Amino acid sequence: MDAQTRTELEAAAFRRLVAHLQVRTDVQNIDLMNLANFCRNCLSRWYREAAEERGVALTDPQAREIVYGMPYEVWKATYQTEATPAQQAAFKPTHHK
Repeated sequence: MDAQTRTELEAAAFRRLVAHLQVRTDVQNIDLMNLANFCRNCLSRWYREAAEERGVALTDPQAREIVYGMPYEVWKATYQTEATPAQQAAFKPTHHK
């Protein structure tokens, strides 16, 4: 597989992941963190960092809107729920990059 095709496939997979996460608003970020050690905020940060590496100015709020499909504050107010005691007990803060 050539590099261009690989990049196109990776981009398509990323877009599908983002679309899936936008539809699955029932899946909370703490669920993602507990299961996979990353969340929507991580994904948006990685997106912003990739933009910066390429000289593209992108703020955290702009990157989050790309990943969430709406302003982050709107998503939080509409879909975010309080973490349950079980979710909190399972959460282990890490430094993930």
